Amino acid sequence: MKLVSWNVNGLRACLKKGFLDFCAFADADVICLQETKMRPEQAEFDLPGYTRFWNSADKAGYSGTAVFTRRQPLNVTYDFGIDEHRHEGRIITAEFQDFYLVCCYTPNSKDQLLRLDYRMAWEDDLRDYLCELDAVKPVVYCG
Repeated sequence: MKLVSWNVNGLRACLKKGFLDFCAFADADVICLQETKMRPEQAEFDLPGYTRFWNSADKAGYSGTAVFTRRQPLNVTYDFGIDEHRHEGRIITAEFQDFYLVCCYTPNSKDQLLRLDYRMAWEDDLRDYLCELDAVKPVVYCG
């Protein structure tokens, strides 16, 4: 299985710069995107053969992740943990037969480390989440 992970820093802009050409060239089974900065209805594009899973932030134009896959996952979940972690579209977990795929866009600590305490708590909670998954089957973590 071929997996690709890419921080696109805004998928709408990336679509104008050859994103679909890259997808055709890469010929990946799964494409994981971080920092999509959009909701799925904000751009129409043809990506035949892929099922798309989106996790958009509550705040428009902010963060966001997507997983495009040719292989149907057994299950897909969005976000993890406490409510504070569930509004920025940062995690998509796709369960496949032999592994979990976790697509992640990690929060930034911001200028002058204004968000450092949150970032550190998020890292601890994410590690716990990944360990829970790993107790069931292997985890591929990207982002």
